[in-house]
Amino acid sequence: MKKLLLLLLLPVNVFAAPIMICNGEYALCAASGSTPTGKMIMVKGKEFAEGMAVCPVLTGRSVANPALMNKSCDAPPGKVWSLFSTVSEAPQAPSWAVAPLVKRSFILGKDSGMSNQWSFLCDKQAKKVNGVTLASCYGPINESPFTNGHIKPGTTIITDAPVGVLNPVGGNF
Repeated sequence: MKKLLLLLLLPVNVFAAPIMICNGEYALCAASGSTPTGKMIMVKGKEFAEGMAVCPVLTGRSVANPALMNKSCDAPPGKVWSLFSTVSEAPQAPSWAVAPLVKRSFILGKDSGMSNQWSFLCDKQAKKVNGVTLASCYGPINESPFTNGHIKPGTTIITDAPVGVLNPVGGNF
Protein backbone atom coordinates (compact mmCIF):
# COMPACT_ATOMS: atom_id res chain seq x y z
CA MET A 1 0.00 0.00 0.00
CA LYS A 2 2.92 2.36 0.76
CA LYS A 3 4.19 1.99 -2.81
CA LEU A 4 0.78 2.84 -4.28
CA LEU A 5 0.49 5.86 -1.97
CA LEU A 6 3.96 6.97 -3.10
CA LEU A 7 2.85 6.70 -6.75
CA LEU A 8 -0.23 8.79 -6.06
CA LEU A 9 1.86 11.51 -4.38
CA LEU A 10 4.17 11.97 -7.38
CA PRO A 11 3.82 15.30 -9.20
CA VAL A 12 1.26 15.10 -12.00
CA ASN A 13 3.78 16.01 -14.71
CA VAL A 14 6.00 13.06 -13.75
CA PHE A 15 3.27 10.42 -13.75
CA ALA A 16 1.52 11.01 -17.05
CA ALA A 17 0.21 7.48 -17.52
CA PRO A 18 -3.40 6.74 -16.56
CA ILE A 19 -3.89 3.86 -14.12
CA MET A 20 -6.49 1.19 -13.42
CA ILE A 21 -6.68 -1.54 -10.79
CA CYS A 22 -6.81 -5.17 -11.93
CA ASN A 23 -7.60 -8.24 -9.82
CA GLY A 24 -6.40 -11.71 -10.81
CA GLU A 25 -3.26 -13.20 -12.32
CA TYR A 26 -0.40 -10.91 -13.32
CA ALA A 27 3.36 -11.12 -13.81
CA LEU A 28 5.47 -9.06 -11.40
CA CYS A 29 8.77 -8.13 -13.07
CA ALA A 30 9.93 -5.66 -10.39
CA ALA A 31 12.99 -7.74 -9.39
CA SER A 32 13.79 -9.08 -12.87
CA GLY A 33 16.14 -7.98 -15.62
CA SER A 34 15.63 -8.31 -19.35
CA THR A 35 17.67 -9.73 -22.19
CA PRO A 36 17.56 -7.98 -25.58
CA THR A 37 15.68 -10.08 -28.15
CA GLY A 38 17.23 -8.38 -31.18
CA LYS A 39 13.75 -7.18 -32.18
CA MET A 40 12.18 -3.74 -31.95
CA ILE A 41 8.92 -2.90 -30.17
CA MET A 42 6.62 0.07 -30.79
CA VAL A 43 5.12 1.97 -27.86
CA LYS A 44 2.72 4.79 -28.71
CA GLY A 45 4.40 5.41 -32.06
CA LYS A 46 7.99 5.28 -30.74
CA GLU A 47 10.44 2.47 -31.48
CA PHE A 48 12.56 0.79 -28.80
CA ALA A 49 14.81 -2.25 -28.53
CA GLU A 50 12.77 -5.15 -27.11
CA GLY A 51 13.78 -6.99 -23.95
CA MET A 52 12.48 -10.27 -22.53
CA ALA A 53 12.19 -10.70 -18.77
CA VAL A 54 11.31 -13.88 -16.90
CA CYS A 55 8.88 -12.94 -14.13
CA PRO A 56 6.81 -14.77 -11.50
CA VAL A 57 3.05 -14.97 -11.93
CA LEU A 58 1.12 -13.78 -8.86
CA THR A 59 -2.57 -13.45 -8.10
CA GLY A 60 -4.20 -10.42 -6.50
CA ARG A 61 -4.67 -6.69 -6.96
CA SER A 62 -2.30 -4.88 -9.31
CA VAL A 63 -1.90 -1.52 -11.01
CA ALA A 64 -2.06 -1.23 -14.80
CA ASN A 65 -1.73 1.32 -17.59
CA PRO A 66 -5.03 0.93 -19.49
CA ALA A 67 -3.73 2.86 -22.50
CA LEU A 68 -1.32 0.00 -23.26
CA MET A 69 -3.85 -2.78 -22.51
CA ASN A 70 -6.88 -1.84 -24.61
CA LYS A 71 -8.48 -0.68 -21.33
CA SER A 72 -8.93 -4.29 -20.19
CA CYS A 73 -7.31 -6.38 -17.46
CA ASP A 74 -8.23 -9.54 -19.38
CA ALA A 75 -5.25 -11.21 -21.07
CA PRO A 76 -5.66 -13.62 -23.99
CA PRO A 77 -5.51 -17.37 -23.18
CA GLY A 78 -2.01 -18.53 -22.22
CA LYS A 79 -0.90 -14.98 -21.51
CA VAL A 80 -0.79 -12.63 -18.55
CA TRP A 81 -0.16 -8.90 -18.19
CA SER A 82 3.00 -7.68 -16.50
CA LEU A 83 1.73 -5.25 -13.87
CA PHE A 84 2.84 -3.32 -10.79
CA SER A 85 1.91 -4.42 -7.30
CA THR A 86 2.23 -3.26 -3.72
CA VAL A 87 3.50 -6.63 -2.45
CA SER A 88 6.65 -6.36 -0.34
CA GLU A 89 8.01 -9.79 -1.23
CA ALA A 90 7.83 -12.04 -4.28
CA PRO A 91 9.54 -15.05 -5.89
CA GLN A 92 12.89 -14.02 -7.39
CA ALA A 93 15.48 -15.57 -9.70
CA PRO A 94 17.48 -17.71 -9.74
CA SER A 95 15.75 -20.05 -7.24
CA TRP A 96 12.33 -18.35 -7.46
CA ALA A 97 12.05 -18.54 -3.68
CA VAL A 98 10.04 -15.74 -2.06
CA ALA A 99 12.28 -12.90 -0.88
CA PRO A 100 11.76 -9.26 0.14
CA LEU A 101 11.66 -6.72 -2.69
CA VAL A 102 14.47 -4.26 -2.02
CA LYS A 103 14.34 -0.86 -3.73
CA ARG A 104 17.54 0.62 -5.09
CA SER A 105 18.40 3.35 -7.53
CA PHE A 106 21.07 3.73 -10.18
CA ILE A 107 22.05 6.23 -12.82
CA LEU A 108 21.42 5.10 -16.39
CA GLY A 109 24.74 5.13 -18.25
CA LYS A 110 25.62 5.32 -21.93
CA ASP A 111 26.38 1.60 -21.98
CA SER A 112 23.72 0.42 -19.52
CA GLY A 113 20.02 -0.05 -19.81
CA MET A 114 16.77 -0.51 -17.94
CA SER A 115 13.59 -2.22 -19.01
CA ASN A 116 9.95 -1.27 -18.75
CA GLN A 117 7.66 -4.28 -18.52
CA TRP A 118 4.64 -2.44 -17.05
CA SER A 119 1.39 -3.30 -18.86
CA PHE A 120 2.92 -5.45 -21.59
CA LEU A 121 1.84 -9.01 -22.44
CA CYS A 122 3.70 -12.07 -21.24
CA ASP A 123 3.62 -15.73 -22.31
CA LYS A 124 2.90 -18.02 -19.37
CA GLN A 125 5.39 -20.88 -19.18
CA ALA A 126 4.02 -24.41 -18.77
CA LYS A 127 6.76 -25.57 -16.40
CA LYS A 128 6.82 -24.36 -12.78
CA VAL A 129 10.09 -23.68 -10.97
CA ASN A 130 10.12 -24.17 -7.18
CA GLY A 131 6.30 -24.22 -7.36
CA VAL A 132 6.19 -20.83 -9.11
CA THR A 133 4.53 -20.23 -12.48
CA LEU A 134 6.81 -18.05 -14.61
CA ALA A 135 6.10 -15.86 -17.61
CA SER A 136 8.26 -14.59 -20.46
CA CYS A 137 7.47 -10.88 -20.67
CA TYR A 138 8.34 -8.61 -23.59
CA GLY A 139 8.76 -4.86 -23.25
CA PRO A 140 10.90 -1.90 -24.28
CA ILE A 141 14.43 -1.13 -23.13
CA ASN A 142 15.14 2.45 -21.98
CA GLU A 143 11.48 3.53 -22.23
CA SER A 144 9.77 5.53 -19.49
CA PRO A 145 6.77 3.78 -17.92
CA PHE A 146 5.41 7.22 -17.04
CA THR A 147 5.74 9.16 -20.32
CA ASN A 148 6.34 6.32 -22.84
CA GLY A 149 9.33 8.32 -24.15
CA HIS A 150 13.02 7.46 -24.48
CA ILE A 151 15.11 7.66 -21.30
CA LYS A 152 18.49 9.34 -21.64
CA PRO A 153 21.79 8.49 -19.89
CA GLY A 154 22.14 10.33 -16.57
CA THR A 155 18.54 9.57 -15.52
CA THR A 156 17.91 8.05 -12.08
CA ILE A 157 16.20 4.65 -12.28
CA ILE A 158 14.37 2.90 -9.41
CA THR A 159 14.23 -0.91 -9.42
CA ASP A 160 13.84 -3.93 -7.14
CA ALA A 161 16.30 -5.95 -9.24
CA PRO A 162 19.64 -6.80 -7.63
CA VAL A 163 22.89 -5.13 -8.68
CA GLY A 164 24.39 -6.85 -11.72
CA VAL A 165 21.09 -7.77 -13.40
CA LEU A 166 21.08 -6.90 -17.10
CA ASN A 167 18.57 -4.16 -17.99
CA PRO A 168 16.78 -4.16 -14.61
CA VAL A 169 13.04 -3.60 -14.75
CA GLY A 170 12.18 -0.25 -13.26
CA GLY A 171 11.16 3.32 -13.83
CA ASN A 172 12.70 6.76 -14.09
CA PHE A 173 12.23 9.56 -11.56
